[in-house]
Amino acid sequence: MKGYVFHGPGRSAWEDLPDPDLKEPTDAIVRVDAVTICGTDLHILKGDVPEVRPGTVLGHEAVGEIVEVGTDVRTVRPGDRVLVSCITACGRCRYCREGAYGQCLGGGGWILGHLINGTQAEYVRVPHADLSVHPLPGAVADEDAVLLADIFPTAYEVGVLNGRVRPGDTVVVVGAGPIGLAAVATARLFAPERVVVVDLAAARLEAARKLGADAVADAREEPEQLVADFTGGLGADVVIEAVGVPETFEMCTRMVRAGGHVANIGVHGRPATLHLEDLWIRNITITTGLVDTRSTPTLLRMTASGRLPTAQLVTHTFPLERMEEAYEVFSAAADTGALKVVLGGPQREVVAADAVL
Repeated sequence: MKGYVFHGPGRSAWEDLPDPDLKEPTDAIVRVDAVTICGTDLHILKGDVPEVRPGTVLGHEAVGEIVEVGTDVRTVRPGDRVLVSCITACGRCRYCREGAYGQCLGGGGWILGHLINGTQAEYVRVPHADLSVHPLPGAVADEDAVLLADIFPTAYEVGVLNGRVRPGDTVVVVGAGPIGLAAVATARLFAPERVVVVDLAAARLEAARKLGADAVADAREEPEQLVADFTGGLGADVVIEAVGVPETFEMCTRMVRAGGHVANIGVHGRPATLHLEDLWIRNITITTGLVDTRSTPTLLRMTASGRLPTAQLVTHTFPLERMEEAYEVFSAAADTGALKVVLGGPQREVVAADAVL
């Protein structure tokens, strides 16, 4: 088969590989029909995730067809069309029993494209298949379903649920990349009074408007003052950090009201300063987290009923063998206007940067 292999910081290639085999009776082999690229994959290529060893196939999100299962797999069989979750779960350890699958102690958690070969290939071995793949209804297209492997559950669980968004809240999302936009869409499910989005890119701010943001702000033009004006000087009830750099995290802590929540989603490669000298007295809750994907079945039902704008985030599609070109487009999002890049499935022309959404 072919797969996209990490060879060390700044080095990767689409190349020939051995087909995956079943290693455990709980494994499944999935033929990949659609896959996407995550911002975390870019962090790996930069060397920000040192646990990823050279020679690892990248990717942790996919839609495909089961071609082989181990003897202990009970919930899927060859021929089933499935969503491959970014998180695998043994189902037996303490964390899995609590629904905290991202912290699995039984050989699960975030392992695909991290500790073992991932999904950016023609075939992938999925451990603990019973809890790590989800059968797909025919009504959900591949490019909709693949966005439920990571970005929508991450935005919903780590951003919206951890941030405790409630009706009537002022919610600020800092960062209008795919995760931030998914946070906008899922925050709207809780009827906040307003959702404000902060970013540097005009095209992404326009995308946020089309996904339901009530106001947008250029990060260079005093967004903190805008939030203060909206809230009578109190600050936002919930601020969601969806970038992963020290400056945006610190901005979030300045925009939240006393008693509010800062929910960090962004993957940070550098230390950020926690200004406890200012924050200790303000009753602020700061949460971090790796997604557990326990919400995936709910999000799948909502997608099937047309309640989530998943496909609106897909700006570019490619055949699977154009993986290297897709990475170039995705990594140059400021120039290409890329939000989510999907490989496999129906193809359409690359859109211009000023035509996002």
